Amino acid sequence: MPTPATLDALLVEERVFRPAPATVIEANVKPADLAEAYRLAEADPLAFWEKAALELEWHRKWDAVLDASNAPFHRWFPGARGNIVHNALDRHVHIWTKNKLALIWEGEAGDCRKFTYFELYREVNRLACALRALGVSRGDRVCLYLPPIPETVVAMLAAAKVGAVHVFVFAGYSAKFLRERLSDSRAKVLVTADGFYRGGRCINLKAVVDEALDGVAGDAAETVVVVRRTGADIDMREPRDLYYHDLLRQESPEAATEIMEAGDPLFWLPTSGTTGRPKSIVHGHGGYMVGAHHTFRTVFDIKPTDIHFCTADPGWITGHTYGVFGPLLTGASVFLYEGHPLYPQADRLPSIIERYGATIFYTTPTLIRMLMRYGPQYPKKRDLSTLRLLGSVGETLSPEAWMWFYKHIGRSNCPVLDTWWQTETGMAMLSPMPISVLKPGSVGKALPGVAAAVVDGQGHSVPPGQGGFLVLKTPWPGMLTGLAGDEAGYKEAYWDKIPGVYFAGDVARRDEDGYFWIQGRADDVLNIAGHRLGTAEIEAALCAHRFVAEAAVIGVPDKIKGEVAKAFVVADPAWVSALPDADALASQLREHVRRELGPIAVIRAVELRQSLPRTRSGKILRRVLKAEELGEPVPPLSGEEA
Repeated sequence: MPTPATLDALLVEERVFRPAPATVIEANVKPADLAEAYRLAEADPLAFWEKAALELEWHRKWDAVLDASNAPFHRWFPGARGNIVHNALDRHVHIWTKNKLALIWEGEAGDCRKFTYFELYREVNRLACALRALGVSRGDRVCLYLPPIPETVVAMLAAAKVGAVHVFVFAGYSAKFLRERLSDSRAKVLVTADGFYRGGRCINLKAVVDEALDGVAGDAAETVVVVRRTGADIDMREPRDLYYHDLLRQESPEAATEIMEAGDPLFWLPTSGTTGRPKSIVHGHGGYMVGAHHTFRTVFDIKPTDIHFCTADPGWITGHTYGVFGPLLTGASVFLYEGHPLYPQADRLPSIIERYGATIFYTTPTLIRMLMRYGPQYPKKRDLSTLRLLGSVGETLSPEAWMWFYKHIGRSNCPVLDTWWQTETGMAMLSPMPISVLKPGSVGKALPGVAAAVVDGQGHSVPPGQGGFLVLKTPWPGMLTGLAGDEAGYKEAYWDKIPGVYFAGDVARRDEDGYFWIQGRADDVLNIAGHRLGTAEIEAALCAHRFVAEAAVIGVPDKIKGEVAKAFVVADPAWVSALPDADALASQLREHVRRELGPIAVIRAVELRQSLPRTRSGKILRRVLKAEELGEPVPPLSGEEA
């Protein structure tokens, strides 16, 4: 018998919200346009994406829209030449957008900086000249370990402008994580900051960089460029370390944009998998540019007067696609915030929306749940009437959180666009449109040009309402071009699990209307506050501690973050004589994992065990541990496991 809470959730899920007439009338993509886009995409998907590509400027047109001869290593727009920075920045200084605001930034202390497209263009050119003077050229890697500050956007664009590949490491990751990314990428230059502000504290970022570089292998990061953000006293090691502003002061505001092949790499971003070491996703200039531009323009229904507030850090794919590249490709104004979303109190984000007149607010379910915890009184105090669209990304947005977001942030006037996509996809794949009928808890339908399905383990479609694996049946422009240095891993992780389709790693169902509902992960990857972290990575970090003999990690539900980790540890007997009790060991292990992986690795609890359940071959049975933890029936073991 369903509980009252379950019945309430079901009633919410069954509700639908139809777009207001004004939204439909003013939309860039009208219902007839959307129907035509679906028709064209189904009849000729390559013609559909070619039409999208023609919305941008190229230095040379493609020989073909897609080369699938070496699938799954698909090549989009082979033969085409250009550079994403030309479309995101250069072309805007020759048209009316030249003096339009491109970037608005607010620091946690309330300081504000604004850049028009022309001002951003000149800043990017100066850094591009500086990078070239430091020996950075086409194909070199530039590592970015930066907080959400304007120089972060400048560095992303400047690296791309000179043809370098930026390797972004989120500033919350540990020194060890940064060291591994530097060693893997052989980055020639590292761009960082002295520190940043978060939750009222000044975080010393340069100290983490110094720790990482003390153990880095080979000649990686021969030069470190440091942005002076906080003015804190830091250790500058000559001749390796150089101040960002000193470099730019000497450089020209004009720099040639390197003309790239469409398939040339643009950036690497780490993402988690089922191994103990993160893999680096590679995205290229051409296909990624088309996907980012087209989906931002259509899904977010961008208008010349919009101010797009994306709360994602630029270190994540959401920050890349819909915080930097997507908005700049369309000539939009984007807002970037440095600090904690609840500092100094829980109305910080509504306050930003009110003060800057933000029209689009794109955030995460975790942040929505954080705001829900403080109730509706904070958003009620603010004038949020400028908002016209709300968006969510990163994990499942429950119907209850959807309704709260719609009612208290959107004042029941703004469509909620709950989007599904991944670091790997590079662009939104499943999403409602502003003119769509909305179902709370659903990520809507597949966008035109995206062939998504829910299948069983053999790749056969399952009936509506039945759960299965979410897959993508055909390639799309924004897709990853591979894993850095790991062709076999790319095929194994995404294309071999169910041959012939891209395996997303999520469990989903599709209803009778074609709407998708994401139900969770199918692999050993946790989604902690929208950040994907492999259980194997946390286990490897735990096993690096001297008192840990074995470890297994599972995901457990969390009211705010959606999911957090719980660790089951077989401890080395030596811990008994070294620490006073099990609580002390658990606390030490949690801090150890934070040092190894960074603060995103949230472990709720550590449970000591004498042994861990395993298969005959020795593989840990995490599903048994999870069933026991959640009070569910323990799944029967197969013959091979018994």
